[in-house]
Amino acid sequence: MRFGRSAAPVSQQRRGAQRGWRTRLLAAGAALALPIAAGSIAPAAVAAPIHAPVHQTPAGGYDELMVPSSMGPVKVQVQWARNGGNAALLLLDGLRARDDRNAWSFETNAQEMFGNDNVTLVMPVGGQSSWYADWSSPSNLNGQKFTYKWETFLTKELPDFLTNYGVSRTNYAVAGLSMSGPAALRLAAFHRDQFKYAASFSGPLNWNAPGMREAIRVMMLDAGRFNVDSMAAPWSPQWLRSDPMVFAPQLRGLPMFISAASALPGPYDHPNSPVGLFNTGNAMGIELIAMVSTHSFKSRLDSLGIPATYDFPPTGTHAWHYWQDELGNARAGILAALNA
Repeated sequence: MRFGRSAAPVSQQRRGAQRGWRTRLLAAGAALALPIAAGSIAPAAVAAPIHAPVHQTPAGGYDELMVPSSMGPVKVQVQWARNGGNAALLLLDGLRARDDRNAWSFETNAQEMFGNDNVTLVMPVGGQSSWYADWSSPSNLNGQKFTYKWETFLTKELPDFLTNYGVSRTNYAVAGLSMSGPAALRLAAFHRDQFKYAASFSGPLNWNAPGMREAIRVMMLDAGRFNVDSMAAPWSPQWLRSDPMVFAPQLRGLPMFISAASALPGPYDHPNSPVGLFNTGNAMGIELIAMVSTHSFKSRLDSLGIPATYDFPPTGTHAWHYWQDELGNARAGILAALNA
């Protein structure tokens, strides 16, 4: 699969060029909408704000957008709904999220999977070790210059921006794996007006289990030297707010898909070197944590009488091909919830 406008057919290049001009117009409109400094005279051009969308969702195709945020511009990869519909599927990355591409776009066939569906794939780039949360302060162990505000970005700044492309801010589904599994559930739990469906694949869903906070600490130090205490103080309201076991009651009535594999090597595990054996063993250990905590979370939802669709494959480790399969299993439910 090719990415970017240069590899697109001529018709797509034309649409891309049109979208480029529209994006410039959108930026110009945003500049005009900036508040006028006290004591200055507002020019006539900004006297009447423009409320209508600049344009509707492009039908099909792929774009990379730079979206303004309190963290600075955030790159977002977008595959537009096939028929220009208003539904969106937010695909969140894992703990080692890169700064150039969202791994759903190159580790899986997600774009091909939804290529003929009337839903826009929204793939934010970045957020390593962020848990897609609003942090208390910048991480003090790696010299971070700004404070992560990912929940604000994903539930306000990004959907507000995409309304200019005809994407409804009230017709989203969200899916995440590993780090972003609990994040997907949290975003949906606290922003029910935005999300109609949530999926968690191999997520640690019991944050207050013995040793879990320290396990998360070690993971974050290994992935970018981020400090979990900068995200939320131990056992603080902010920490408890991120624990699926705590916010579980707020998921009532939300369609959900929740999965974790057994941690036994499966069809995608073929280690043929010492490094491969180490990586597979590591993926088995992490998936075991995810599997145990996911079963605990299922028991929590069962005790509350909250239904969800579950999948616990007999084999599988903490790896992208297994999450690709789980996204495929969740696809029908996602499209139904979004009427896409």
